[in-house]
Order: sequence, then structure tokens, then C-alpha cells
Amino acid sequence: MIDENKPLNRLAALLAGGGVATSLVIRSSRGVEIVAQAAASGFDSLYVDLEHAPLSMSETGAICVAARLSGVTPLVRVPEGRLDLIGTVLDGGAQGVIVPHISSAADAREAVTCARFPPHGHRSVAGPAIQLGYRPLPLAEATHLLNDATMVVAMIESRAAIDAVEEIAAVEGIDMMLVGSNDLLADLGHVGEYDHPDLEAAFDRVLAAGARHGVPVGVGGLAARPDLACRQVRSGARYVSVGTDTALLMRGAKAALADLALEALGGGAHD
Repeated sequence: MIDENKPLNRLAALLAGGGVATSLVIRSSRGVEIVAQAAASGFDSLYVDLEHAPLSMSETGAICVAARLSGVTPLVRVPEGRLDLIGTVLDGGAQGVIVPHISSAADAREAVTCARFPPHGHRSVAGPAIQLGYRPLPLAEATHLLNDATMVVAMIESRAAIDAVEEIAAVEGIDMMLVGSNDLLADLGHVGEYDHPDLEAAFDRVLAAGARHGVPVGVGGLAARPDLACRQVRSGARYVSVGTDTALLMRGAKAALADLALEALGGGAHD
């Protein structure tokens, strides 16, 4: 069941209220336990990264359903060029889609069209939805509610996207622009150069376009540089991809080993 006194999409409501949201990226986890861990850690959202990890549709759906029930808004990043998966992951329980490599207003409009029911798109109507607690609502009401509660996130991660960011931000139905710092730096010819002024200039342009069109901006790819992520939040970004489950596990494991001071105890790494 759903609580009618709470928003269908808590992430969208948080952003609409001017809040700053945090997100965990799911790549290596396959079970729903990661959802409870994300909720207990205080994450507002998570996204299953199908662009960079081979999770199945079944695993993705289970994580999304568990997240919704845990109060963590589930999104799914679809692989590049796989707009056909948008309807599938939404039917499976995602409350939004992250679409990579959006480089033009036309790309953005196509993504929106795949994620919205008529008259705002051409997503196929599947019947009772998990996002609505499987309530047997009239289809007109259900599709209206789902259209309002489904987020479409455009990833900005190329020079072409930066040049077209005003037009992308102006596309009706784009709910957030997420800057993919790593791919953007690569496209600009500065792989891994997080302090390069071109990255800061790109963020400035995206944030300015977002502010003009009322579209929140997110920070991605800066998990290794939380100082830079915080700088963008101070500049107006309101969604932060904190890191992947893989990276956070490894970071925690290394920190735990360091705390034990194994070298001082005569221990160390094993071959």
C-alpha cells in the first residue's frame, strides 16, 4: 500500500522543495540488502547503473521495489542507446530514469517521450503499477499520477551537451540534469583532471541553465573529490552521486585495515 499523505516520488519532492539529495550507485550488489543499508546510512536515493554493470532486469526490479518500500527513491541508469529499456525498468519499479549521453534537445525529448504515457509520450500502459501500490485505479488517473511522479534525468557529459545545455534544460519533462564529470573530462581532453578549469566552467554553464529553466542540477563522477562536489553544491547543485557500492565497500575495508594498524602488529596483506 502507499501512504496518500506522502509524495509518490520523495526525491522529486525533496528537489522541488529546494533540498539537496544524496544518491548511492548500485553496480556490484545483486540483493535487496543493499537497499536497507542505503536507507540506514541516510541516502535519499539510489540508482542501479545498467550502463556500467550487468544486473538483470529481475535484480534491478527487486532493488527498485525494495527501495521504494524503504523510503529511498530508486532510479535506473539505462545503457547508452537503449531507450527501449526505459519502459521496462519503470514497469519494474523505478521511479525515474537516468539517460546517458544526452547531447541535444532532440535527445532529451526522445528520452522524455519514452518515459511518459500519452499524451506526453508513447510509453506503453501496463496496468496496475508498484509505484501506486498496485491499486486498481482508472487508467487515466494512474497514468496521470505516474507521469507526474516519474523523473527523467539527462546526463550532461560531452562538449556537445555543454554547448546545447540551454536547449536541453528547456525541454519540457526533463526533471534534472546530471553532470557526468568523468566522461565530460574525457570528451574535453582532460581525463582525470578534476581541477581543470574547463570542468568548473562546464558546471557553471549547466548550473546557470538549470537556474534559468527551473531544472535541478546533479553532480556525478566526483566521488573521489568530495571537496569539488561540495563546491558545486555551494554553487547551486542539489543532487550528489556519493559513490558506488563497490568503491564505498573498498574504502571502508581499507579504512578498517588501516585502523587495525596491521603493519605495526607484524601483519600485512596476503598474496
